[in-house]
Amino acid sequence: MGRIKDLYTMVKERRLGFVMDEVMSGDHEFMPGMGPEGRLPFEFRVTWGPRHLIKWINPLGGAFMTQPLEGTVTVGGMCTRVPCSGTLELAYFTEAKIRYTFEFVFGGKTYHFVGEKIHIRPWNLHVSHTTCYGTLKEKDTGKPVSKSVTHFRFRTTPAFLASLRFA
Repeated sequence: MGRIKDLYTMVKERRLGFVMDEVMSGDHEFMPGMGPEGRLPFEFRVTWGPRHLIKWINPLGGAFMTQPLEGTVTVGGMCTRVPCSGTLELAYFTEAKIRYTFEFVFGGKTYHFVGEKIHIRPWNLHVSHTTCYGTLKEKDTGKPVSKSVTHFRFRTTPAFLASLRFA
């Protein structure tokens, strides 16, 4: 019933939008002195998508192929499933990248994460669309906290596709 209600709301608001759920998982390493040594798990589970599809696909608009995201982040040795929010930018045409940018609060500090899927080309989508290189920093100081490499796991593809819904 929720998807029908979402469609009704969109028609009433004269817009078309969608959202999807994505999981990126892998590992990270803290910078020296910022946490335990060694590789630790790193994962973010986010929901992203544009509420206004026409604005989203307009290259002259201010939000071309950029949409909000929200979800949770797990940083091994630090936090588990902490709420996060930010944006996902599909910069295919300008930078050949997909960029996840989000913030979260843990232990009284705000952290800023930027992760990028790089070198997006039609012939390497199986790697470029599935590997994300990230940096986590303290927001106030800009001090680097950790570096991560996460992956979109192919086994999650059915759930990812099934998560597509009106928003």
